[in-house]
Amino acid sequence: MRPFDDSPLARDGKVLILAYDHGLEHGPVDFDGLAGSEDPARTFEAATHPAVTSVAVQKGIAEAYYPSYEESVDLLVKLNGTSNLWMGEPDSAVNCSVEYAAELGASSVGFTLYGGSNHEIEMAEEFREAQEAARAHDLPVVMWSYPRGQGLKNDTAPETIAYAARQALELGADVAKVKYPGSQAAMERAVAMAGRTRVVMSGGSKTTDRKFLESVKAVIDAGGVGLAVGRNVWQREDPTRILDALEAVIFDETGVDEALARAE
Repeated sequence: MRPFDDSPLARDGKVLILAYDHGLEHGPVDFDGLAGSEDPARTFEAATHPAVTSVAVQKGIAEAYYPSYEESVDLLVKLNGTSNLWMGEPDSAVNCSVEYAAELGASSVGFTLYGGSNHEIEMAEEFREAQEAARAHDLPVVMWSYPRGQGLKNDTAPETIAYAARQALELGADVAKVKYPGSQAAMERAVAMAGRTRVVMSGGSKTTDRKFLESVKAVIDAGGVGLAVGRNVWQREDPTRILDALEAVIFDETGVDEALARAE
């Protein structure tokens, strides 16, 4: 595990990953609410904001759009992903190798693991290959650690999220991207379980500015290092405004009221 402060994912020890892998994972429905949000260039433009430490995309979008932004945007390539057309037990196809991600210019890679799925063993073995290849290329690894499957009744229960964070540590991830478990205390437990693996919150579905920022504030206060967010940024008419507020909460550790005031 490389020193985190030297990681290209971080700025002053904090992380704000702008995730844009939703077109594969969720499909066109995620772009229906805002005309133009389906255009990757719009999100790459948003990623030039100084608060954004990296933009996370699948390899096709990296191939097509990153060359126009490589001077101003840090690239994280997702190595696996599956369409929402898939109706089976949670699984995620490996779509890109670490070697190819490095050729594309990625300075880090991401990998989804569905702990608790009937396909967990296969996915963990695929993660092993990716994690060891990433070490050889000196690329940090972010695990989308999402417990999901027939055996789970509540995938955001505090103990489930704590387990997700621990699984990321045990399998060698540098950063664990986990769902918000509902409270600062529950996130503190997840951070403790993650040990030296850093914890970031998954942004989730679009909500109000205040509710979203309150959850981000709770994560920072719990010892998390930031956020990996998609819809709560690029589904907004003005992504810059919410990024200004996120910069205040994550990097300056302000309160929510001050962050909202700065974004006006």
